[in-house]
Amino acid sequence: MAQPVGIKDVARAAGVSVGTVSNVINRPDTVATETRARVLSAIDRLGYVRSESARQLRAGRSRIMGLLVLDMGNPFFVDVARGAERAARDAGLGVMVCNSAESAGEEAEYLSLFAEQRVRGVLLTPADATGRNIASFRRHGIPFVLVDRVSEGTTECSVSVDDVAGGALAVRHLIDAGHRSIAYVSGPPGFTQVRDRRTGALNALAEAGLGPECLRELPTERLDVAAGRDAGARLLGLGDRRPTAVFCANDLLALGVLQAMYSAGVKVPEDLAIVGYDDIEFAAAAAVPLTSVRQPAVTMGALAAEMLLEETEEGGAGGAGAGRHEHRRVVLQPELVVRRSSLSAR
Repeated sequence: MAQPVGIKDVARAAGVSVGTVSNVINRPDTVATETRARVLSAIDRLGYVRSESARQLRAGRSRIMGLLVLDMGNPFFVDVARGAERAARDAGLGVMVCNSAESAGEEAEYLSLFAEQRVRGVLLTPADATGRNIASFRRHGIPFVLVDRVSEGTTECSVSVDDVAGGALAVRHLIDAGHRSIAYVSGPPGFTQVRDRRTGALNALAEAGLGPECLRELPTERLDVAAGRDAGARLLGLGDRRPTAVFCANDLLALGVLQAMYSAGVKVPEDLAIVGYDDIEFAAAAAVPLTSVRQPAVTMGALAAEMLLEETEEGGAGGAGAGRHEHRRVVLQPELVVRRSSLSAR
């Protein structure tokens, strides 16, 4: 395997010192025009690419921020990544995107990788409900911002959506359509979003004078389409006791429930109304367009990245204005997008 071309090779080819090559790369105005042209010609001829990691090590500042999400198979997190990447690129940074696959163990490994790489900072949607991974990562002094989480019990910045309000929007809509028996396909109970959306659902029932028994919870191990199909099978197994409507903790679960109903010949929304959460692109394109609670995912990713950039510039590791940054929580509001999957009145 050919060895990479180094700065010494360029200096030798151009007949100049290593320092002169460095000046051409970093401070070209300080080098005579003829010498600069000779060095640039050697760089082009040899295909030299400077070692960004070495430069960052000398400077003590990385141009990479980490993004660790629960599931890159979920279009919601793809949109979060798009927003973060856009804000990072505008600031001259890149984003290293990693997927914890909803696993606390994989999350811990990626956080260790970020620490080893000394990234500028991290945008994190935690998979570990205990908070131990965050506590361990905090010791490295690398700034981080929580995404799609409220920073309860921590001092860090966070960007999230009011999931209690979102859960209430979904179930209030179903109640207004005449439903009095509603299932909540909830996902792993350790996730804050799952609990908050359930709280909102119960609040909406209470507002309508309905008790918590009107909400039948079906927890799942994961937040994906396969888990939704499994929940759909459980709903079908209830027979005459099956609720008339389903609120799902995300759109992937809702699409899985929709698939299960379609396969069994259950009509949506005539026999079962379905509401999802996130309003991913696939929601509108489903066989029965899916009513969903929209989260501004791109905005969430961009805001989180901007907050991280503020922190690293003002008060984080390597920031010039250490001590000036004030942590803050940003809570965005959800929006109900009504489509055909919930439009059949009881």
